[in-house]
Amino acid sequence: MDEFQGNNKCPIEVEWKPYMIDPGTATKGEDVEAYCRRRWGGSGWTIHTKSEGKKDGGAMFNNWKWWPHTLKAHQLIEYCRTKGISTDKLNEELFKAEYEEGKNISEVNVLVEIGMKALLNGDKTDLTRYLVEDQGKERIKQDIMLGRQRYQISGVPHFIVGVEDNGNDGQIKAGQQKEFSGAQKSRFFSSLFQELLDGN
Repeated sequence: MDEFQGNNKCPIEVEWKPYMIDPGTATKGEDVEAYCRRRWGGSGWTIHTKSEGKKDGGAMFNNWKWWPHTLKAHQLIEYCRTKGISTDKLNEELFKAEYEEGKNISEVNVLVEIGMKALLNGDKTDLTRYLVEDQGKERIKQDIMLGRQRYQISGVPHFIVGVEDNGNDGQIKAGQQKEFSGAQKSRFFSSLFQELLDGN
């Protein structure tokens, strides 16, 4: 995206929305190998996931230990969003902690550590209280339900890409939206962005 923006002088904004793959995951998270055995009989499917991430400059999965319950992680993202922190930036930090540093992002102390790095001058006590008291939880659940109902989202990643209509409170222009599911290579997005830009 950085290369595309530089070549075309066209800003790209990424906003993540919440989704929980398995709300039935233990609230404290689960060992990833144990979780995969319980749900799928094994973790063989992760080999392809790890391989694709390394080939396309994505997650390296060097230290993936936990299958997290992600509700509180989404609450952290929402909290930081209200403080002006990009959802893209927060997700990058969460993925790094989960897949590269072996941390369990189900845990409040881990999330507070990530949040304080992003917020710089944030209020640690306020953030901790927000997560412990499950503030923002209902907003997260409503967003997930909206995604399921409006866009029939049943898995991730799921993308909605469009050209922003500056004259209509930032809504996507009619006929200038693409929607698709599944991980894609960077060249796919470059081609899609150019297609939308040419049609603008």
